[in-house]
Amino acid sequence: MKTIKVGVIGANPERGWARTAHVPALRALPQYEISAVGTTREESAREAARLFGASHAFTAPRELAAHPDVDMVAVTVKVPHHAELIRAALDAGKHVLSEWPLALTTAEAESLAKETDRAGVHHAIGLQARQSPAIAYARELLADGYIGQVTSVNVYAARPKGAGGRISAEHAYTADRANGAGVFEVAGGHTLDILEHLAGEITEVAGQLSLWHSRYTVAETGQTVEATSPDHVLLNAVLATGAVASVHLHDAKVTNSRTRLEFAGTEGDLVVSTDGTDHLQASQIQIGTPRVLAARGHGSWQELPVPARHRVVDAAIPDLAVLNVAQLYARLAEDIIEDRRTVPGFDHAVRLHRLLDAIRLSADTGTRQPVTPSQPR
Repeated sequence: MKTIKVGVIGANPERGWARTAHVPALRALPQYEISAVGTTREESAREAARLFGASHAFTAPRELAAHPDVDMVAVTVKVPHHAELIRAALDAGKHVLSEWPLALTTAEAESLAKETDRAGVHHAIGLQARQSPAIAYARELLADGYIGQVTSVNVYAARPKGAGGRISAEHAYTADRANGAGVFEVAGGHTLDILEHLAGEITEVAGQLSLWHSRYTVAETGQTVEATSPDHVLLNAVLATGAVASVHLHDAKVTNSRTRLEFAGTEGDLVVSTDGTDHLQASQIQIGTPRVLAARGHGSWQELPVPARHRVVDAAIPDLAVLNVAQLYARLAEDIIEDRRTVPGFDHAVRLHRLLDAIRLSADTGTRQPVTPSQPR
């Protein structure tokens, strides 16, 4: 089997999502080798290379992408820089995985998807919750009619970020709507993607966005930052199946942060749920460790053990943060090696960007909005 050599852009040696999830996932998979790392400072790039076992360190993304020891580029930086770095990978003819959101705007995402298709490389979007063993099992159960026909879905996702009016320095940038990384874009994108993955595409939506916390204190410095990104998202939707959905997402949850998707069916109910215990990462569906529960007939809730067949990576890989990312990389490796396309790519990201646009337009106009269906792959 060919080893895929990866250059990780945004490999901060001290903090960040690359250090938390991408690096341990890649290092645990025999299909990959971290051959290069990139940061904005030479000192941190060298330290990241030492810490993560990479042979090459870069501060210039185009040099990293063009290096012959790089087969694929992982873009793990803030959203405003995604387009520039993805294009560097495409210009070098390299496969690319980008964190979600793909871009700042739908137009930018559409452009990237077209350029990626023209480049003829493999591409993946970091919607890793789809690769969760629990999500895969829930999808199997729903498709097999375990609770009959799904008639409605209730979704609640609450993160502790910003609770008590305080925010970490690492996350302060997300308070600015211009950076495209608030609860609406990030938690909203990941959670709505799983709603559609399990129950079918949203075809019509009515949404409301609100900003409750207009400023935060940065925990490490005491500095005050103004907030312009919505911290509450409410919507009701109609799915392609005719089922209806109600969704509430928000930040600054003081206690019991969590995500819960509850599917009501003609023969019972099924739940996919994370218990964040006030932990920012654990509360989110794409990062935490979901449980699957069900009740049929007049029975009570029972947790359903997730079959081992839905885990495709080593059992030693940590469930929190790393597992879903590792599963995504493992399946992407199969796609690259076998020259097939099964993992969600940039075209799928465009569909999700369009869904968020419909919600924004609905919130701005106070009207229900249709949602453009995805195109067959």
